[in-house]
Amino acid sequence: MEKLTLVKIGGNIIDDETQLDQFLNLFQQIPGKKILVHGGGKVATELSKSLGLDPEMIKGRRVTDAEMLRVVTMVYAGLTNKTIIAKLQGLDQNALGLTGADGNVIVASKRPVSDIDFGFVGDITSENVNTDFLISLLNQEIIPVFSAITHDGQGQLFNTNADTIASTIAMALASFYDVHLIYSFEKKGVLKDIHNENSIISHLNELNFNSFVKEGIISDGMIPKITNALEAVSKGVTQVIIKNANDLLDESAGTIITK
Repeated sequence: MEKLTLVKIGGNIIDDETQLDQFLNLFQQIPGKKILVHGGGKVATELSKSLGLDPEMIKGRRVTDAEMLRVVTMVYAGLTNKTIIAKLQGLDQNALGLTGADGNVIVASKRPVSDIDFGFVGDITSENVNTDFLISLLNQEIIPVFSAITHDGQGQLFNTNADTIASTIAMALASFYDVHLIYSFEKKGVLKDIHNENSIISHLNELNFNSFVKEGIISDGMIPKITNALEAVSKGVTQVIIKNANDLLDESAGTIITK
């Protein structure tokens, strides 16, 4: 089965042009078929504050009302996505910027309201990924680059967690490719001590992950990231690694997620 490398980039890397350039230079060296998924939360937060909005995060996930949806769509699908696309084209990488609405590639449903109403936040499943469309792009040597925006197929856009988009696409394509999913950001991996870059947890599975959460070692935005990674390896994705963006090509670096 042909290898497919799916990389999610986030954190401070996107906000720093030098670091982003370094990452994309490494990304373009990955051989074979590849897909890039990016977030962009910090820029969206800064812009929303400048517009007088009050960003709200709950357990690492953004609450998205109508005004915030306008902001994240402008930033994620606009400024951030097209900046990345332009930089990849400058590296002779034929990339195509996408939201879930483009090519009807990811259909989402509004997150149900329980104790928390997250607003215009979309939940997705691998069954609602247009794999034929993605395979067609990959066969044309086009690199799909996804922003964290999806749609419901009826005209409504949604903000969707970029980590979830990455893992969902990985699971959807696991029947067609040998999929390797990499979550890359500014840390060296999942850390026992957030202040100690060398306190890397080399392996995580569901059992020790739950223990680390209870102990407060793993918290906030890292929880949904690892939850997505654990689901991915349970549903056919060959490997999931969380690592520093500068270690993108080092297969021994970072935290490996297993069943």
